[in-house]
Amino acid sequence: MADVFLDSFVPGGGGRRRHGPRQSGAGLRRALVLALAVPLTSAALAAPAAFAADRAGATAGADARGPGHGARGPGHGADDRRMVRNLAARVLDPRLGANVGGVVLDSASHRTLWDHNGATALMPASNTKLATATAALTVLGPDHRFTTEVVLGDGTLTLVGGADRTLSGADLAELAGSAAAGLKAAGLTSVRVAVDDSLFPEPALAVGWNTGYYPDSVAPVRALVVDGRHVDDTSLDAGRLFAQKLAAAGVAVEGAVTRATASARDVPVARHRSAALSEIVHRMIKVSDNDVAETLLRATALAAGRPATFEGGTQVVRRVLSMRYGVSLDRFEIHDGSGLSRANRIPAATLADILELLTEPRHARTLGSVRDGLPVAGEAGSTLGPEWGRFDDANSRCAVGEVRAKTGTLTGAVALSGLTQGKDGGWKVFSFVENGSTADPNAVKDAMDGLAATVNGCWA
Repeated sequence: MADVFLDSFVPGGGGRRRHGPRQSGAGLRRALVLALAVPLTSAALAAPAAFAADRAGATAGADARGPGHGARGPGHGADDRRMVRNLAARVLDPRLGANVGGVVLDSASHRTLWDHNGATALMPASNTKLATATAALTVLGPDHRFTTEVVLGDGTLTLVGGADRTLSGADLAELAGSAAAGLKAAGLTSVRVAVDDSLFPEPALAVGWNTGYYPDSVAPVRALVVDGRHVDDTSLDAGRLFAQKLAAAGVAVEGAVTRATASARDVPVARHRSAALSEIVHRMIKVSDNDVAETLLRATALAAGRPATFEGGTQVVRRVLSMRYGVSLDRFEIHDGSGLSRANRIPAATLADILELLTEPRHARTLGSVRDGLPVAGEAGSTLGPEWGRFDDANSRCAVGEVRAKTGTLTGAVALSGLTQGKDGGWKVFSFVENGSTADPNAVKDAMDGLAATVNGCWA
């Protein structure tokens, strides 16, 4: 609201340490100790002193048959072997095309059960949001709130954008009402109105965004926007609506809304704070909100002492993943926070490693909103809902309610990465990414839903 100035779903069971990056193709973790001495601006990026070596039970040799068959050894039971055989066959589904990467991890044993080109760097589409959300929650913290202010100076009310992508028209009305009350108390009945969106510098468009993406799929990234509107200049759009609300509250607005930079001498007159970041991330993951993801990328950069640019944000994402969580960044390349960039490349193995963090109870408070925000197969209102035709064919329908996963879709790229409880009762982490299939996108998604149902074990 505007101020006048004044444990669910923890897969994997008990606590355990993370053991570092997996060895793609071999199906086992390498023993790894990382000594990290590079200081970071934000304490939230601090890495653990070292990662423990693999346990003896996880160092047996990989299956000699190679990729597509995964690891064999202690704990790899009949259900897992059946799953691996089925995946090896079903990943060859013609609908998926020839350029597919996939990985399945066992949460409890730290083992890679199945790997098919898991180290291949592919366009991940909206699976990129998993990396963005992880970095934002780690650097900013799940309780962080974004602030939009109204300040007064030299007869001008300036609406100052604070990176709140959830700001609504009702919030602006409340800000305008609070500001109007203060102005009237001071004997002012008319003002000029300006907007300050200087928190985020140019460019507002990322490398790899097709011109058809904006302002439809994503708006140019600015620090001020209202009602999630997709217009070329969201800041001036918000300022004009604020001016309308101010006039409705009885304060005349002189001239057109302009862009300005607020002065340190300006007097604060009203403030709005957003919901907690954990709530924002939960919603972003559930519906795959591109605009929120791009705003979070910029805000994360700022909080880590970097420029609030695409480059600053992606640098922080890389450092959080590698130095805080020990995720391998081999062949990892991103240029935005939403995954719309067609220049992004992330291997399925890396996406699975990010998701595996969600199975560790020690990360539950920080990353729990990513875990809980993962769409559930068949969940209306999410990107895995029936309105999108997901998990609705004969092979995958059995997994409704049993799979939590982040979707990703661009022309020529479909991804599905998430968590499910296997036939053996253990939590499995999976990632499937395909690029370049010529099949109908809905057919590709049906095939991927089938792979997830295979990991669950209901399609045996």
